[in-house]
Amino acid sequence: MGHDSGIGVLDKAVGVLHVVAESPCGLADLCERTGLPRATAHRLAAGLEVHRLLARDADGRWCLGPALNELAGRVDDPLLAASAGVLPKLREITGESVQLYRREGLSRVCVVALEPPAGLRDTVPVGTRLPMTAGSGAKVLLAYSDPATQQSVLATAKFTDRTLAEVRKRGWAQSAAEREPGVASVSAPVRDAHGVVVAAISVSGPIDRMGRRPGARWAADLLAAADALTRRL
Repeated sequence: MGHDSGIGVLDKAVGVLHVVAESPCGLADLCERTGLPRATAHRLAAGLEVHRLLARDADGRWCLGPALNELAGRVDDPLLAASAGVLPKLREITGESVQLYRREGLSRVCVVALEPPAGLRDTVPVGTRLPMTAGSGAKVLLAYSDPATQQSVLATAKFTDRTLAEVRKRGWAQSAAEREPGVASVSAPVRDAHGVVVAAISVSGPIDRMGRRPGARWAADLLAAADALTRRL
């Protein structure tokens, strides 16, 4: 620490991050180690938690949050670097929202999101964690995951193992009003150089525009974008 930007609240927030980086801590410990009043320490930590710069461990102590790794990962993450040359074109072609999802355990996380410049949108902010039980992106990631994960998710999913078999057969998935009312989407797998599925690329938007079978309209363009991403990895 030791740096003073002249912006008091920023310096205090950075101080909180440095202290938590040394070891997780509760509010009393945070106050002692930062020298901040209780109300100030709590307000800053809670605000950093909202932005996912801090999180809570199993004991309720603040620890560093996932957003820090996500920001750092953008520097040398091949998938995120490759997406910059592919996703804008897909958004231009479809006129809809486009996303990239990665699986983390029993959830999928949005790692890239681009929105159309106008009209109704399906806004999924970067860092959003969604269940694997609904949506075309979930179907794609689950279809190529290990059997244990599939069994765990299918117990409460809005689709079946037969759906996953269909995804593997045709190479893409679709959904309508499954994850969210009024929203449709179509997704395809992105593979690394070894053929392993590392992400799902998605196009999503209002059912009124996408239709209840969005794959009929956008699957070909989506598969082309997925292939372009795969070739860049």
